[in-house]
Amino acid sequence: MAADDRVAVKTYVPRYQKEAWQDHADDLEMSQSEFVRTMVQSGRSTFEVPSSGDGETPPNEGGETDQSEGFGDRILEVLQREGVKNWDELVDALIDDVEDDLDAELQRLQDENLVRYSGRDGGYVVTENE
Repeated sequence: MAADDRVAVKTYVPRYQKEAWQDHADDLEMSQSEFVRTMVQSGRSTFEVPSSGDGETPPNEGGETDQSEGFGDRILEVLQREGVKNWDELVDALIDDVEDDLDAELQRLQDENLVRYSGRDGGYVVTENE
């Protein structure tokens, strides 16, 4: 089996947890599979945020992420979720996903009091320096 072959991972959770995950995935406009993959990857201590935002990009031998593999998965997710897309529509869908990911992460960072928006500075700033 090649390293990039996709395989299923199954787990059993209480119904209320599955429903909560589905609600959260819906809020983020993600499939439940995409949501679970992203949350598992984000919980790993070696996690690096990939440019694609899907949490699937595996680290390479040098400890950096291979952006192209995760990006390909992201393209597949968009096409599976939304169907046929021409070039411009696909670019727009991918940009929308990045914007959604950015919004969600900024909200999380603000909730954890790690960043805040500063009108004086004209953007987001790290709060640990304050």
